[in-house]
Amino acid sequence: MNDDPEIKDILMAILKWTKFQGMQKAKQILETTLDTDIKRLIYSLSDGESSPNIARIVGVYPKKVYRYWKKWFVLGIVEVHPKHKKRYQKLFTLKDFGIKVPEVQTRNEGESE
Repeated sequence: MNDDPEIKDILMAILKWTKFQGMQKAKQILETTLDTDIKRLIYSLSDGESSPNIARIVGVYPKKVYRYWKKWFVLGIVEVHPKHKKRYQKLFTLKDFGIKVPEVQTRNEGESE
């Protein structure tokens, strides 16, 4: 590999701006996709936890959690958990983007939004 300091500086500048643009796009997708408190809460709890457990905490059916995961996977904001192949984990922390994570509320199971 070339150790030319000028090339290294150019590559670092490209990396910096690429990351900046990517974070701006990620924030936009998170804000438009996670447009309800329920979605934001489910997303923030998506760290390899099972859909039934998240559903119980949030007060929705497990299938709703799984459907969101599938949509979010296509958008690129979650990934399949490496140890639990039917579970997903978030790629971003909402607080890092200034997106408020709602408090867990006691809800009736299956309550729709």
